[in-house]
Amino acid sequence: MNQDKIDIFDKMLAGGVIDNDDPKMKKVWAQISRTIKLLPALNSSIDINQIRGRLSEITKSTIDASSIIFIPFYTNFGQHTKIGRKVFINHDCSFLDMGGITIEDNVQIGPKVSLITENHPLDPTKRKNLDLKSILIKNNAWLGAGVTILPGVTVGENAVVAAGSVVTKDVAANTLVAGVPARFIKNIGENIGENS
Repeated sequence: MNQDKIDIFDKMLAGGVIDNDDPKMKKVWAQISRTIKLLPALNSSIDINQIRGRLSEITKSTIDASSIIFIPFYTNFGQHTKIGRKVFINHDCSFLDMGGITIEDNVQIGPKVSLITENHPLDPTKRKNLDLKSILIKNNAWLGAGVTILPGVTVGENAVVAAGSVVTKDVAANTLVAGVPARFIKNIGENIGENS
């Protein structure tokens, strides 16, 4: 398919480098402007239902009534975030979702977590270009307070990322990782007790 005919949003979700001078970036900047205008209303919401409704408007997809998001919540783009059922997102999280963020069901996200799908080339002559890679947080994963997930990472089912970790590579299912950068600590069972 001719690259010129691919919608810029589809190109973003496919991942890779997008030239800052691409004429289709006007559409991206229009979406960013829309999100910036909607964020103050989201972050002045007075109850959980209002938060869900306003975040649904930003993401252009319905947030299930079983999911709870606390404010403040920040995003630069919004419409490339998909949130599953029975998800909990604590205060002061930041989702840079141009490359796509998918949060499956039953995920717990602690306060001050950053999910970042956007990077830039190291070459100084190309540094204003976007290098996008999606993030996937699988069913029943738990991201502790202050975790940062970098572009292209998948956090596996039932995995736990300890508070303050910076995750630069995929996290296997049923494991605990911690540190900067995050490293494997141990395997955890599906029915493990909290003190095991």
